[in-house]
Amino acid sequence: MTRSRIDWRDLLFGLFLVAVAAGTLVATRNLNVGHAADMGAGYMPRVVSLALLAFGLFFCARSFWRAGLLRARPVQAMLPIEPVQLRPLLAVLGAVGVFALTAEKLGLAIASVVTVILASYATREGRLRETVPFALLLSGAAVLLFIKVLALPVPVWPR
Repeated sequence: MTRSRIDWRDLLFGLFLVAVAAGTLVATRNLNVGHAADMGAGYMPRVVSLALLAFGLFFCARSFWRAGLLRARPVQAMLPIEPVQLRPLLAVLGAVGVFALTAEKLGLAIASVVTVILASYATREGRLRETVPFALLLSGAAVLLFIKVLALPVPVWPR
């Protein structure tokens, strides 16, 4: 009798996505959804969380489907889940936090540059001489998109 195997990485990732989607749906349940032509405050969070839910269910289902494939090739079966690395986690969370705290005070242009530079510390391969031009380019694109194209009332520079 062969034991049924599960691809635990896909299953855990799928369950994580389902949990995030469920939490978002619960958190936004009282917001007005509206419809595509007249979107309410809850429209986009609901659409994104439903898409996230679909991806989560896909990964959960795939974990059982891939188990059959992995059973046929036992050499590749069940690679262990890698431990969490703190450097990328802290760099990305810190970059997002810094952007949230400085976007209004420093303006979109400067906050975007600082965010990209901080996020580049998530990898050891990041070099400042490559990151700074990319950050400037990305900041310029953000200003063009949010200020010029979408006409959002976001400060570009410090007040």
